[in-house]
Amino acid sequence: MGLQLPNPESPMEQARALMSQKDNIEAELETHISILKANNVTMQTPLVDAEGFPRADIDIYAVRSARVRIIELRNDLKAIMDAIGKALEGVYDPALAVTSMAAESSTKPSESETPKPFAKVDGVAPGSPAAEALLQKGDLVVKFGPLDQISFKWGSLQQLADVVKDNENRAIPIRVLRSEQTLLLTLTPRNNWGGRGMLGCHIVSYNYPPS
Repeated sequence: MGLQLPNPESPMEQARALMSQKDNIEAELETHISILKANNVTMQTPLVDAEGFPRADIDIYAVRSARVRIIELRNDLKAIMDAIGKALEGVYDPALAVTSMAAESSTKPSESETPKPFAKVDGVAPGSPAAEALLQKGDLVVKFGPLDQISFKWGSLQQLADVVKDNENRAIPIRVLRSEQTLLLTLTPRNNWGGRGMLGCHIVSYNYPPS
């Protein structure tokens, strides 16, 4: 099944439609994961016994079907999260909605167009919102919601903390540099995830080295 992305007129409407689609995908994903749990298996558990015969203690057909659908849904979820991030960038900065297609079509941006990081991810807690967003230690943050190098005040992370506080349980689009690649991720701050803070990561100021 191919994922069909909504295409409303405004970035905000598109983001809302995408988030609703994301919720539906996550609900269906949880349903199929519960089938695996009911059979006491994972995505990697063998479905045959030591002699190569189908196991009689699990519903082979249901487990196989659930595994296939889980893979499809996870791919759909990744695509929808990428689309949400792009839509939210348009919400935070409407100019990006106009220029994003031109930017993405450029395969060799000039050095002057290279985004400059203003913060660095110094650690990520397992199972945290940051981990779910696929942030990694060493990522250089070039965009965090409305914040970029120009709007960020050096030496103070209060602006970033304010963005996090104002967006509890709401997706924030972020761009990071990792191994000379620019990645678009979506981070959703939340309390009570099982650890400290709303992100579960340690972010420090980063002074981009002069060229």
